[in-house]
Amino acid sequence: MNTRATAAKITRQSKSNLALAFISLGRERKRDITVFYAFCRVIDDIADSLQLSIAEKQVRLAEWREMLCTARSTEPPLARDVRALIDKYSLAVGMLEEIIAGVEMDITIRRYATFEELRVYCYRVASAVGLVSIEIFGYRNPRCKEYAVELGLALQMTNIIRDVGKDLQAGRIYLPQEDIARFNYSETELQELQYNERFVRLMGFEAARAREFFSHAAAALPREDRRAMVPAEIMGSIYRGVLRRIELDRFRVFEKEYRLGRLEKAGRIARQLLKSF
Repeated sequence: MNTRATAAKITRQSKSNLALAFISLGRERKRDITVFYAFCRVIDDIADSLQLSIAEKQVRLAEWREMLCTARSTEPPLARDVRALIDKYSLAVGMLEEIIAGVEMDITIRRYATFEELRVYCYRVASAVGLVSIEIFGYRNPRCKEYAVELGLALQMTNIIRDVGKDLQAGRIYLPQEDIARFNYSETELQELQYNERFVRLMGFEAARAREFFSHAAAALPREDRRAMVPAEIMGSIYRGVLRRIELDRFRVFEKEYRLGRLEKAGRIARQLLKSF
């Protein structure tokens, strides 16, 4: 199987909403964003691997950091294609290194004391992905970078809200400790999956933060780049729908896995496509 086909397979198997967003792209940009997304999945899988030790994960991520600029005799074919993307779109290598730094945080960091600390993580694993993605999508107004940053923060906060229970199973708590204390909830209660009004208020606070980032992104999106940013807008629409569903259900994230159905996703994709014309 060639590298492009492998990248496409990684994208399909991930069952990510991002894969759905690619529907609006032409063949060449779709192929290129699929390669970039495969890179993101590969490094994320290294950090989440249950088979690798911390030291082995760090070595593999360091190798990927080196392969962004320099060919290695034993490198995977994907590395060559990522370097080709860097050259083709004049991508800042530092931005891809930020993504690697973000997944590295998951190897050693299990708690975040403040939102400002969490924001660094969200920027690296989501906003940096967005900043690379918009280079591949194509844009004209530099303010599109602000849009990518704010949308990335919104998407990652939605992920954190949705995945509280799943992240606990992996020993991670992304909800800032200062926020947990603000609502007189406790880590012990969180570990015990205690669902009460204090937890609902805490999660409502985080949801309001996510919605604020969505609003900032909408305000920052330049009119002349709306059509180019349809893939990102599809992602934003799907995630806003997920966040809204969680809010209406009062954050029963310990017992439910929230997703949109195929029909609702299709409707949101169609609306974004229609808006682009």
